Amino acid sequence: MPDRPGPQVYSIAAHRGFADALVAGLVPRYAESDFGLARLTLLLPSRRAVRIVTEAMVRHSGAGMLLPRMTVVGDIDLDETLGPLLDPLGAADIPPAADPTRRWLRLAEHLRTVEGEAAGAGAVLLRRAFEIGRSMDRLAIEGIAPVDLMSDEVIGLVGELAEHWREATRTFLMVQQHWIADLAACGEVDAPERRNRLFDYAAQHWVKAPPANPVVAAGVTSASPALARLLRVVSELPRGSVILPDLDLALDKEVWDALGTAGAPVEPGDPPFGRNDAVTHPQYHLKLLLHRMGIARDEVQTWHRAGLAASPPERSRAISNLFLPPTPSARWSQLAAKDRRLAGVRLMESATPAAEAQAIAVLIRQALEVPERRVALVTPDRNLAGRVVVQLGRWGIVADDTAGRPLPQTAAARVLLLLAELIAEQAAPVPLIALLTHPLVAAGEERAMWLEQARALDLALRGPRPGPGLEPLRAKAEEARLGEWWTGVEATLAPLFVHGEEALLSELIDAVAAGGEALCGEGLWSRPDGRALAQFVEDLREAARQTQSRLDPAELHAVLRDAMERVSVRPPWGGHPRVAIYGLLEARMSRADLVICGGLVEGVWPASPSPDALLPPALLRALGVPGADFRIGLSAHDLAAALGAPEVVLSWARRDESSPVIPSRFVLRVKAMLGDKAAAELVEQDAVRLARLIDEAPAASPYPRPKPMPTAEQRRVALSVTGLDRLRGDPYQFYANAILRLRALDPLDAEPSAAWKGTAVHAILDRWHKAGEPPAMLRNIAEEVMDELSAHPLMRALWRPRLLAALDWVGEEIAGQRASGRRVLATEVDGRIEWRGVRLQARADRIDACEDGALAVIDYKTGQPPSARRVQEGFALQLGLIGLIASHGGFKDAVGETITGEAQRFEYWSLAKQAGKEQFGYWTEPVLEGNRKSGIARDRFLPETIRYLDDALDRWILGGEPFTARLNPDLPGYADYDQLMRLDEWIVQLGGEDAA
Repeated sequence: MPDRPGPQVYSIAAHRGFADALVAGLVPRYAESDFGLARLTLLLPSRRAVRIVTEAMVRHSGAGMLLPRMTVVGDIDLDETLGPLLDPLGAADIPPAADPTRRWLRLAEHLRTVEGEAAGAGAVLLRRAFEIGRSMDRLAIEGIAPVDLMSDEVIGLVGELAEHWREATRTFLMVQQHWIADLAACGEVDAPERRNRLFDYAAQHWVKAPPANPVVAAGVTSASPALARLLRVVSELPRGSVILPDLDLALDKEVWDALGTAGAPVEPGDPPFGRNDAVTHPQYHLKLLLHRMGIARDEVQTWHRAGLAASPPERSRAISNLFLPPTPSARWSQLAAKDRRLAGVRLMESATPAAEAQAIAVLIRQALEVPERRVALVTPDRNLAGRVVVQLGRWGIVADDTAGRPLPQTAAARVLLLLAELIAEQAAPVPLIALLTHPLVAAGEERAMWLEQARALDLALRGPRPGPGLEPLRAKAEEARLGEWWTGVEATLAPLFVHGEEALLSELIDAVAAGGEALCGEGLWSRPDGRALAQFVEDLREAARQTQSRLDPAELHAVLRDAMERVSVRPPWGGHPRVAIYGLLEARMSRADLVICGGLVEGVWPASPSPDALLPPALLRALGVPGADFRIGLSAHDLAAALGAPEVVLSWARRDESSPVIPSRFVLRVKAMLGDKAAAELVEQDAVRLARLIDEAPAASPYPRPKPMPTAEQRRVALSVTGLDRLRGDPYQFYANAILRLRALDPLDAEPSAAWKGTAVHAILDRWHKAGEPPAMLRNIAEEVMDELSAHPLMRALWRPRLLAALDWVGEEIAGQRASGRRVLATEVDGRIEWRGVRLQARADRIDACEDGALAVIDYKTGQPPSARRVQEGFALQLGLIGLIASHGGFKDAVGETITGEAQRFEYWSLAKQAGKEQFGYWTEPVLEGNRKSGIARDRFLPETIRYLDDALDRWILGGEPFTARLNPDLPGYADYDQLMRLDEWIVQLGGEDAA
């Protein structure tokens, strides 16, 4: 190719397929016999672009070829550094870049210096410091030096802003000056500034001594001034050129001019910089790049090669018209059919994100039926991408999300985050059990035994949270006979809790890293996520050591999570060779035969603009920095590039997980340009229908009401006093509880329930009775028990006054009974007898000896006791059965002597308010006496209990009746087994069944 003056800039149209078209043109231009493209240097925007171009060259050559030297110019959005060609060892006069993690921590210290306590602390302070660093980088990329912010014009503009913007700008400037002093002391510069200097170094070097071999820049769209200057030099090198993706050379001059003087600072009297309809246009950032390169659009030439995955040329005209600004878009109604034809593009609307993912998976599965057909899903919605990966797994299709996963979502990072959460939550049960059962913990041969121990501890910790720290957990572990195992666990976790209210961040990181390695071994660092975690830990620990940053240990979890969110773990090579799942950044330059654009809803694609948190928009406009809407234009360009594929599906859901959503403005533009009739013809219905059919099944026949019939041997189980009530009220629940031995588990960290309140009351009164303390000591004992049971502060505040008032009544009532000769014989005592060959067992809350020698059976209730009618009907026989066991010598008193006598009093002592009264605490007997209309006569109480007991034994325990679910549906009772009996599936039929 002959040497020539002037810039050589080309554009590959969207419909041609950038990577394949690029290779198709480079080979005839730069290939040499025996050397192929080996002497060509190709400047690409990212490592992902290097991979895509390499794959395109493999497809083009077929038999193989020598590849060009490909170097990365460093994509800031992907956090990539420059390749070795542009970061040469010979640039000794360019200072090294400051470590970004160390800068982050130092900025937090400077922010605290500037604002004092108002700056916040912990995670809040570090978030603000990160925002300051991001704003500094943004200005540096645009070539705006700190001195530019100190100009009279900028200072004058700041003075006209609202008070909060003035304070934010003032804080930013002061923190930046502190950091500049740090850089000067260390002889360093920020990474974006060093990048700019390296670009200028390379540009100056190539101007003075052009490289002997050709240099081509391809696919670069970043419009930073320093990079634009380098690209201008590359375009003027002998045999050099710049190849842009999707620059619309056919766009009307009127529309091109309407994009404004891209990137120019606002001058007095000029229209506002970056009008929304200009900045959000997909060609705006390319015009900004050309403007900074000093090249007119007329100087850009068309790249006359097409790739393997090219679409019809008319597609580019339709794409150009699709993104017209508001005023020119009025011409849509006059466009010829060929100028808005989107043949090969389909629109797919799903009901929910889950349905959308399933439909996309169906499309991918169908595409793979065609040999050599490549398919790509492009979406900024990582949740949607994850769903599609899972859905493809049903067909054994392994698809990698090349945008990666945030580090906190990986298994290795979760270990460290759980350890940090343990510190923050003072060894709360939820993070503790999640940590001990984590798949990387104890992953060797002993894992099965380890999980058995961890699950046993899980069961022991069910219910309200124990006290803070490891000591209450030790008591729980000993109760579960896990003392030896827990000793080793506690030794591993103890170093996490030795720090005070503030500690060195480096020591905290050391503690969680050591704890993670002790639990997981080297497996914590061995996989891709582990290696990314190891790099993250080393960077943060080294920076923390250098800055001597301090942190409240309770803030460590939030700080680590925030920092990890900024790290993506991308999969290594692997997955299905013809399936790709990309984020918007990763999709640039890629091409497939079928491209599915998923998640096209407002707020996702395009994402909602996020303005700079520190610098006011007016200041950024004055400096010539594109506003927040600039990202919308980039998203539009990404979609325009995807629309160039041979087949495209634009997919969205009508709602997200919580509410209806609005389809993307880009989808609405497609529908508006095409018109209702044409848009309806492009709707993809087959994939949506097939996706729905996957989960559809023939209607199941109604589930029958359960009526299990266990064998006679299985029926012979012990009967507790509460079990008799359950058996008579709902035999199925008794069957599930006593025969199947299924128990409802409280959640970890459960809210205090009525059962928990009952446990607390019983513990308080039992301790008081056994201690023989005077009534006045009840309050002290109550405080001790609530401390031991780790009552939630809110629970204590709300329940404590009521509990203490009721306990005062209990103390006074018992004191009065003692004075009249009544004695407490036993509290919280277990008893049992044999009755017709069946063991009856009970725990009595209290048994008293009355002054006449008869026994009184007392049951404490924190709420309202069962009604006398319920007792009379035989559905609340607890007091009667306890009385029966006591009358037959089934209980022993406090000194171990058998309690003798006949039960004649059956009392419920409630700590609630009695109806119509303000006092807490009362007692009642379900005995038919006086004016009562329900209950059981005192002399008939035990005989009636025996009658109901024998009836239950004859029918279910010793008989052959089925254990019918909800035998008495109107009777209130437990709901522990409603799901097991599939109640909702047959309860609607119950009325007709009972009537029959």
